[in-house]
Amino acid sequence: MKQQRFVALHAKEWDGLQAWLGELGREPKRGMRREQALEFPAAYRRVCHHLALARGRGYSREVTERLQQLVQHGHRVLYRPPPPRWHRAAAFLVADFPRLVRSQWRCMALAAALFYVPALVLLAWLQVHPELAHTLFSSAQLARFERMYDPANPHLGRSSGTNLQMFGFYVFNNVGIAFRTFASGLLFGVGAIYVLGANGIIVGGVAGHLTAIGYGGPFWRFVVTHSAFELSALVIAGGAGLQLGLTLLAPGRRRRGPALVEAGWIGAKLALGAFAMLVAAACIEAYWSSGASLPDPLRFGVAALAWLLVLGWLGFGGRAARHGA
Repeated sequence: MKQQRFVALHAKEWDGLQAWLGELGREPKRGMRREQALEFPAAYRRVCHHLALARGRGYSREVTERLQQLVQHGHRVLYRPPPPRWHRAAAFLVADFPRLVRSQWRCMALAAALFYVPALVLLAWLQVHPELAHTLFSSAQLARFERMYDPANPHLGRSSGTNLQMFGFYVFNNVGIAFRTFASGLLFGVGAIYVLGANGIIVGGVAGHLTAIGYGGPFWRFVVTHSAFELSALVIAGGAGLQLGLTLLAPGRRRRGPALVEAGWIGAKLALGAFAMLVAAACIEAYWSSGASLPDPLRFGVAALAWLLVLGWLGFGGRAARHGA
């Protein structure tokens, strides 16, 4: 068979395989969902056969080099080892999770409003009417808050306990709150709304009371760094619960069962990422935030970097990988 006829017969197949391999390198998940992924082993064997024929028949160097490159690229894809589990987990946290958060931006914006609006309003209101704190908390609770953030307290933000003990406590406590926020979305979203609003009131109430009585310095020094991860994770867990509840209320054109299953998978991934953020927050809270001897410029500088890191990661994480940059 003449070279021109050979190339005319198979060029379309070579072009399709080359395009799919290129897409697989830029967007692995999308490429693997293509129909070509199932046909790739057979297509690879055919290209190997074409290369052998081209060499045996003495076709031009241009044809043989093109086929050689296709065979080499296909060999790397077909026989490459699967990525280790830590690699998949890192890819999820670095790229997939922030993309998923952005895909649910409406629920995330609603969750942020439900949490931050009452928190900020109450924080400001208590500076004008500090007596309102006694309607939100009992005297024993207020005394405990004041003891924890007393400028004379050597254990900033806590009464006692080693760093490791407090790390375990923070993980258990914070993850429990986030899980309740997410799971309560099954009550048609009402539960998530309540938990977000209630936590906003508590956070705003504590911050407002301590600031009003002059204990704001120790309080803000303690919470400013780890709150970047902790509060963001709480909002994400609440947004995951809201999208679950909204799917129950309005599944759209889909049947409620399949729509709920899909929303459940999305919510579970969002909750998993939020739990990872809460573990990071607990680590910072136990080993960094409680350090009373840290100078304020260092503490607030690190806090600013933490907030920029979290907001930048959630806002831009995964964009470069998605566009093949």
